[in-house]
Order: sequence, then C-alpha cells, then structure tokens
Amino acid sequence: MTKDQKVVAIQEIKDLLQDAKVVYVADLEGLNAGKASDFRRQAFKQNIKVKVVKNTLLQKAMEQIEGVDYSEMFQSFKGNSAIMISETANAPAKLIKDFRKKEEKPALKSAFVQETFYIGDNNLDTLVSIKSREEMIGEIIGLLQSPIQRVVSALQNKSEAVEATTEEVAAPAVEETPAEAAPEAPAADSTDETPAAE
Repeated sequence: MTKDQKVVAIQEIKDLLQDAKVVYVADLEGLNAGKASDFRRQAFKQNIKVKVVKNTLLQKAMEQIEGVDYSEMFQSFKGNSAIMISETANAPAKLIKDFRKKEEKPALKSAFVQETFYIGDNNLDTLVSIKSREEMIGEIIGLLQSPIQRVVSALQNKSEAVEATTEEVAAPAVEETPAEAAPEAPAADSTDETPAAE
C-alpha cells in the first residue's frame, strides 16, 4: 500500500468514525467469503456499517478524531479487524451474538458505546443488554403513561361509583312512595275496624 493509499484509507475510516456514538471493533478472521458476505448483508439490513481495516490505519484514524480518546481500544487491535458503526447501541452486539449461534466468529475486540469503552469478547452479553435509545424512550413513555392511566382509571371508576350511588339514592326514593301509600290503606282499615269492635 502506497503512502497516498494509506492517506485515503485513513480518511475513509475517519469519515466513518466522525460523529459516531457507537463503534465496535470485531475479529472476522476465520469466516469464509460466503459467511463474511452473509454477515455484511445482515449488518446492512440493520443499518450497521462494516469495514475491514488495517489495525495501524484504524489507530491512526482514531488518533485524529477530535473529542474522543480511543486509546483505550488500541490494545485490542491485533490480527484481523473490522469496524462496525451503528446508531443503535446494542445492534452490533446482537448481530455478533446471533451470528455466533452457528459460527465461532465474529469475536468482539472492543467497543465504544454511550461514552464507555468495553474491551474484550467477555463484554458481549453486557453490550447486548444495553437498551437502545428507542427502547429507553419506549420505557420512559410507558412509565409516564402508567400514572396517567391509573388516574384516568380511577376517575372512570369514581364516575361509575357516583353514577351507581346516584341510582341507589334515586331507587329507594321511588320505592318509598308506594310504601308510604301502603301504610295509609291499613291505617284506614284500622279506623274502620275500631268502630266495628265498639
């Protein structure tokens, strides 16, 4: 690779990394062309950019990125490396884990997610369990809706209870009218009976 080619390659990596919030470095070594192509296809469907890179060029590109010190990841840059860029924090980890149900690779080398570094494949499950922005927003909305739903439910129950109480109050009033009329009749009978007894 000529010096000019290296400059171009470093710039391409920098363009990928610029403003990236989720950066994974994985080892794809051992995947044949067909499996590597299948992995890329699945990544593409999930909006994950995958690029196989030379470790030295990746390190140089990362050193030139302002605002993030990627130096913690450099120790993991050995052997074959591919960078994975995503908008969703756990998407690359899920893809790697799903793919490994059938294959030994890819293996996680390191990751930069939500301003935290994860070094080593042993962090894969931790990364899978990180909630994506959409999942967190969904949970927050659910939590916010929960008290509102309780209030609405309580108000509905209260209005139903008020309606039921109103019906109960109205119902005895209707029943009392005939009941009052009924005692008057026996009272009249008793006055009739009293003179008869005399």
